[in-house]
Amino acid sequence: MIVELGHFALILAFAVAIAQTVIPLIGAHKGWPGWMSVAEPAASLQFLLLCYSFVALTYAFVTSDFSVGLVVANSHTAKPMLYKISGVWGNHEGSMLLWVLILALFGAMAAWFGGNLPPSLRARVLGVQASISVAFLAFILFTSNPFERLQIPPFDGRDLNPLLQDPGLAFHPPFLYLGYVGLSICFSFAVAALLEGRVDAAWGRWVRPWTLAAWLFLSIGIGLGSWWAYYELGWGGFWFWDPVENASFMPWLIAAALLHSAIVVEKRESLKSWTILLAIMAFGFSLIGTFIVRSGVITSVHAFANDPERGVFILAILAVFMGGALTLFAARAGVMQAKGVFGMVSRESALVFNNILLAVAAIVVFFGTIWPLVAELALGRKLSVGPPFFNMAFTPFMVVLALILPVGAILPWKRARLGRALKQLRVPFALALSLAALVWAMQTGRSALGPVGLFLGTWLVAGAATDLWIRSGRGAIGARLGRLMRLPRADWGKAVAHAGLGVAIFGIAGLLAWEVEDIRVADIGERFEVAGYGIQLDAVDRVNGPNYLSTMATMTVWRGDRQVAQLHPEKRIYPVAGMPTTEAGIDNGFLRDIYLVIGDPQENGGWAVRTYIKPFANWIWAGTIIMALGGLLSLSDRRYRMAAGAARQPKADAVPAE
Repeated sequence: MIVELGHFALILAFAVAIAQTVIPLIGAHKGWPGWMSVAEPAASLQFLLLCYSFVALTYAFVTSDFSVGLVVANSHTAKPMLYKISGVWGNHEGSMLLWVLILALFGAMAAWFGGNLPPSLRARVLGVQASISVAFLAFILFTSNPFERLQIPPFDGRDLNPLLQDPGLAFHPPFLYLGYVGLSICFSFAVAALLEGRVDAAWGRWVRPWTLAAWLFLSIGIGLGSWWAYYELGWGGFWFWDPVENASFMPWLIAAALLHSAIVVEKRESLKSWTILLAIMAFGFSLIGTFIVRSGVITSVHAFANDPERGVFILAILAVFMGGALTLFAARAGVMQAKGVFGMVSRESALVFNNILLAVAAIVVFFGTIWPLVAELALGRKLSVGPPFFNMAFTPFMVVLALILPVGAILPWKRARLGRALKQLRVPFALALSLAALVWAMQTGRSALGPVGLFLGTWLVAGAATDLWIRSGRGAIGARLGRLMRLPRADWGKAVAHAGLGVAIFGIAGLLAWEVEDIRVADIGERFEVAGYGIQLDAVDRVNGPNYLSTMATMTVWRGDRQVAQLHPEKRIYPVAGMPTTEAGIDNGFLRDIYLVIGDPQENGGWAVRTYIKPFANWIWAGTIIMALGGLLSLSDRRYRMAAGAARQPKADAVPAE
């Protein structure tokens, strides 16, 4: 009964979404307050209905209700409870239900916290947001119903994909979807502003917290996915430029550009057209990522790889929303005239350069991701675009971005003197250059990647600290420290996020430059040396897990005569799914990780063993956490939290709708 009610709630939510789309948009167009006021209760009702629907599906998984086809395909009675719950979204149908639930959540939040918005703009935002819900609810109900019953239920299920039975992957999709879908509200704000015929500083302030929240969740989701790939897949990497990895990275780059561009709209009323376009494209890249994951046209270890018919439906959604928004953008170009004027050397110019680098980097990733598909369709050739292309084509943009970030952060608005800004940054530059030169002198026979990464990382961290110190004003150190503590959280958030990027850049460069890899066949009791560490294979045992069989090695790591760690790398087999997985044994450290993988037994005795010494690996995820913390600090600023204080009268010279 609960499952049927969940299905019925999904249908009701579809009907409410249609009403929320049509009535408020007509009301805003006609100026009818009663019709516009329908948007808020409709948004709340749609969210509550989808909440119930999602809880009903979760109940079916938790209770192992094998009369539901989705539960049979993605669960098993012996599976731990955490993975029964994560199995709800560890598949196509359930993840789409989570998608629309988050979509409705953002719409409801815009209704609950959007009291400062003009009524017509709020109605249009919620109407556009509901139209996206209509499209995806139709997709679920007509092609991907998660509540389909089986006439003859089996005694047990077929289990969840073993790769997804991991804490990192249990929480990775919800955070990623919060980011993906969070960009939908930015899209709704952009389209609503075009319909309204007004893009001004108040609009820039309203859209910033939503963009920041989406970027924050995307950062956490991408970081969790990278961390999972590092320790779960057993290949020792953190990023492979996989199509599905790229699908989340592209909107992250565009969201970062949108966040910086919205600042210019808010502070200077410039870059209006560009900011609106970025808001449209950010959600467009989210839809492209959805198509890549669910169409099956591109092979990936992460992809759901469903039938192409569903991909065509998503492609149609992409065409309708992107095509419609871009057409409206072209028609309304005249209402987005820039008000502020700025010089070639100014913070505005630095942010424009920042935007160009991020946007072009996203386009490079997009073409590298989609080119194999285009080549196969147009040329009949199967091509592969792998890490070498992305590393060569993408990295230069990030290097230039890292170089200009500290300079752009301290430039004043409207007009600046570059020489003065560079003089203020002479200490961070000297520190970064000195550390890079020291590392270059210490390393032998190595590439420049490590020293360059250290220079960029130090430059960003020290530049962020200098930016905060400059903002503390002049005077005695005690007085400056007091003012420093009283700086707005948005200023602290910006500095912390930039510093986090520096930490991540150095972690990536240090890992790639100084990693040591060893592959060999080791006998039980044998000890071998790798980069100054002694590794001993003590034993290999067969272990029964809750729903898997494990070949577990016991390996001891020594540094001279001192035992550093005892690790247990595994190879697991999940009998129900018939699929193997690898569990690396990792000794995490501040300066290095020791990473061990047990392979297959060899015919002449012994076991295949892979050993990696990975310097600064944890700095990558520490940088991600610091960036997310910076976003959280900015989001908590009372000036920007849910557009607090944004309620102000439109300027007299704002261009009205015609």
